[in-house]
Amino acid sequence: MLEYQAAKDLLNNKTILVTGAGDGIGRAASIEFAKHGATVILLGKTVKKLENVYDEIVNAGYPKPAIVPLDMKGATEQNYIDMADTIAEQFGHLDGLLHNASQLGALGPFEHIDLTSLETILKVNVTAQAIMTKSLLPIMRKAEHASIVFTSSGVGRKGRAYWGPYAFSKFATEGMMQVLADECDNTSVRVNSINPGATRTEMRAKAYPAEDPQTLKTAEQIMPTYLFLMGNESIDTNGQALNAQ
Repeated sequence: MLEYQAAKDLLNNKTILVTGAGDGIGRAASIEFAKHGATVILLGKTVKKLENVYDEIVNAGYPKPAIVPLDMKGATEQNYIDMADTIAEQFGHLDGLLHNASQLGALGPFEHIDLTSLETILKVNVTAQAIMTKSLLPIMRKAEHASIVFTSSGVGRKGRAYWGPYAFSKFATEGMMQVLADECDNTSVRVNSINPGATRTEMRAKAYPAEDPQTLKTAEQIMPTYLFLMGNESIDTNGQALNAQ
């Protein structure tokens, strides 16, 4: 999908929510969506990072984004319901949802899994995404064509030693995508997942501390797949597990 060339106006008049928008892939996706015409809702837990992305988008002359400071670790269902109500009031509907935010946790043997860490990873990577999606679905159905994109991983498609809770969560992500895609089949909402692959991010550096980051693609270089799934050229793509590289 890296060879996909998105039209400059691909996302004109679309409103897209991106989680984990403050840095890494979320930041790159937010800027790229805005560059192609979208009004982006930046969701993250660190306000300063969100403000930096906001400024970058505005200074580039792209559509003015919105900021939603929210820590998915502690957010309640009511928080997501309130967020959906606010989006409905301001924008009327939601065209895109990129579930990018994830927690890696500590890698190590199965016997060393920590219960608190396990519960946190599953809360952020699975439960919060499910409840957020549930809350947003009614306003996504109001869009002419809406796209939900979950972020997967290679270890969410084939288990790997020592990846523990993170891998469990990504297998759950793939299952959630498949269930929702099947329910949304033949509707205006499509649901897919992306495995970003080895990308130059802080999470990757934490997982592979000895790796030379210069050998990896940047978040900006893997954006074609994200653009494809958010644009109308993918309206017939549903229930697919795609690779960004």
